[in-house]
Formats: sequence, C-alpha cells, structure tokens
Amino acid sequence: MSEIKLVAETRTEFGKGAARRIRRDSKIPAVLYGHGTEPVHVALPGHETSLALRHSNALFSIELDGKGQLAIAKDVQRDPVRNVIEHIDLLVVRKGEKVTVDIQVNVVGESAPGTIHLIETQTLSVEAEATNLPESVDVDITGLEAGTHISAAQVKLPAGATLLTDGDHLVVAIAEPRGNAADEAADAAQAAVQSAQSAAALED
Repeated sequence: MSEIKLVAETRTEFGKGAARRIRRDSKIPAVLYGHGTEPVHVALPGHETSLALRHSNALFSIELDGKGQLAIAKDVQRDPVRNVIEHIDLLVVRKGEKVTVDIQVNVVGESAPGTIHLIETQTLSVEAEATNLPESVDVDITGLEAGTHISAAQVKLPAGATLLTDGDHLVVAIAEPRGNAADEAADAAQAAVQSAQSAAALED
C-alpha cells in the first residue's frame, strides 16, 4: 500500500501526566527511532493514526518540521480496558531497506466435506522491503482431505517476501471433527450393551 502521511508535532513534555494531556487533545504520544539517530518524541493526530493502524504493516510518512521521514509501527501500546492507543514506537526505514514484520494468516476456501480446519499459527514472520510490506497471506484449503498438514514452507508468500518462520512450523491442519463428550459417552455405552448382548448369545 502507499505511504500514509501523518503530520507530527515535537513533544517537549514527558511522563504520564504529559501523555494524558496529549491524549486529551486527541493526539497520540509516539517515538521515532532507528538508523543510529537519537529518538525523537512526537505527538501524532489521534483519529488519522488510529485509522491508519487498521492496516497491518502500514508505511507512514511522518511530516515533522517540514521534513518527511518514512517509518513503520513496531509496537502499539493500548489500554486493555478502553482499547485506546496509549503510545506508538515508530521505526525509521528507508526505501530499498528490508525489515522484519509479522503478517496475518487468512484461510480461504472450504476443505473436503466432513472435515474441519485448525489454524495452528496466526502469523508468519517474514522479511520484505520497507516500502512494500505485505499485510497478510492467504492459505487455500479448498478440497483438502483430513490428515493434510500445511507447513510454513508450503505457504505462498507475497512477491518480495522471504519467510523467516521455521519452514517446518505447522500453519493449518485438516482433521475430522470429534464428537462432544456426551456423544462419546453414548457411543461407549452402546458398545458396552452390544458387547454384553454378544456375550449372552454365546452363553445360550
């Protein structure tokens, strides 16, 4: 996806009290770091930033004091109760540079009738160009039979991405659904009755 421009303001106050005041002004505290430069503390526009972060691995163009700086979000801290963004760590990147990111695994299609799929791995770690970071990867399970296992190495990655997760790591498994405890108990009881009937027939 293309760069998302955000106009940042330099922060001169620090600490929890200052951070709360920034958030009350509908802004988000953040820090820019990377490439051996000193960390730069900034405030980002709250609404625009929250919308941008809905895209995984979004590439930002941070406008600060009339200059642009490319960056990606490496850590987003949220309030666990209100789910509001409290702070963002932004990693400075450059065009042509490769960075490590996690991408979401999406399962598409339907496995063979009478089977279910189990997602064993929600994300894969990949290396890709900073200006062309993938958001997710699709794993097609159409028609796959029970007993089929899809490993990380078998997942087709977006162009330009290199897998960093262990290739043998299990991503999706196709299996037959198991009955619930009540069904299993009923089956066991029925088997016991049949066994008893068979034994009785032999005695007669």
